[in-house]
Amino acid sequence: MSTPATVPPMMGHSHALSGVVGWMAIVPLVQGTEFLGIRFDLGPGEIIAGALVCAGAALIPDLDHKSSTITQTYGVVTQVLSSLFNWLFGGHRNGTHSLLFALLMGGAAQALALWSDLAVQIFVFLLIGIAFNGLGFGMEKNRVAAEIINAMATAGITLALYSAGTDYSWMGLAVAFGCLLHFIGDMATQMGVPLLWPVSKYRFGQNIGFTTDGKVERNVVTPVLTIAIILYSFYLFPWPELLPES
Repeated sequence: MSTPATVPPMMGHSHALSGVVGWMAIVPLVQGTEFLGIRFDLGPGEIIAGALVCAGAALIPDLDHKSSTITQTYGVVTQVLSSLFNWLFGGHRNGTHSLLFALLMGGAAQALALWSDLAVQIFVFLLIGIAFNGLGFGMEKNRVAAEIINAMATAGITLALYSAGTDYSWMGLAVAFGCLLHFIGDMATQMGVPLLWPVSKYRFGQNIGFTTDGKVERNVVTPVLTIAIILYSFYLFPWPELLPES
């Protein structure tokens, strides 16, 4: 028996943080290697861009939930997409939480990257905006001001990454990886995810994890992920070369 789709989604900032940590964690593993014809030569720009892209992508599966972070990010546009995804994939935590969905999103993102440099820059802008919203960079009491600040910061970072010549040949893999990280996070909660949808509706991890938006997520998951980002930041970036000489 499946769990009712009214169960709230895992908090957006948990998924976004997991995207950042996940990308930073695999950088040392893939650096200098080649996978599916993609060469991973990741400098500071690619590490930052990948972390933000992965953070944004880690929120995409919850586009099927009307109250999720990503659904509320771009107003009526994401709200309409949310209704469409909910209908196409059978409600919350069904088709959008499957390996098939991760493959589709990764393939679409990679096709976009190969099709047009402008298109991929727009997509990066959108994902960074979603990531910032998920990470909680905003002021709840002044939503309009928060959205303006988010947009300005997102545009500035996107432009800086473009000016630095950031390579996005890995875009599709980062998006698919972000979706997979989302699934792993949800498998740690009580509702679980139907990874093999539509072949099977069996929910991996169902009834064995913590409650979404509960004490474990707030007091354990979020702090651990935040500390991991700080530690990886010290480890991955060549700070003596990046900081100006005194």
